[in-house]
Amino acid sequence: MSMIGRYLRLSAGELERAEQDPEWAREFAEELDEGAQDGRSGGAWARLHGTGRAWQALDFLLRRREFPVDVVYGEAELPGAEDWGYGPPCLITPERVRLAAGTFAELDPGRLTEGIAAADLAEARIYPHGLWSSEDALHLVTAEYRALADFLGAVATRRHGVLVWIE
Repeated sequence: MSMIGRYLRLSAGELERAEQDPEWAREFAEELDEGAQDGRSGGAWARLHGTGRAWQALDFLLRRREFPVDVVYGEAELPGAEDWGYGPPCLITPERVRLAAGTFAELDPGRLTEGIAAADLAEARIYPHGLWSSEDALHLVTAEYRALADFLGAVATRRHGVLVWIE
């Protein structure tokens, strides 16, 4: 089983509820995920997002560019939350989502990997280790970058925040 990055879009009221009742947030995420997998998603894909196995490569590359928001791990642990896979989920507030979306708009995907080869990711021991044997693997990262930028842009326009976790 692969480790993947996950995102759940929440309104201000839902973020407040998640902080008061982290188990509600987990159940909400699971319900949306189940509905999406069963083909009953409705708006589930707009509420959920995943970066697949590219999460650690995205973190590595965004840190190199001094990205101002931790969009891969989140910024503040959800108080009282239990482990959702590889630790508890973390919050990114609506204000920080807007900052991230604006920064994504300024950072072209081509610049994200500029000066980096797949071998650099392998040398840095970026998960999944076996993926970085081909230069084509960098296309996976830029595709996930674009998808995450689009998702967080949509979250920002709604003035929502997100929960982030690795599972």
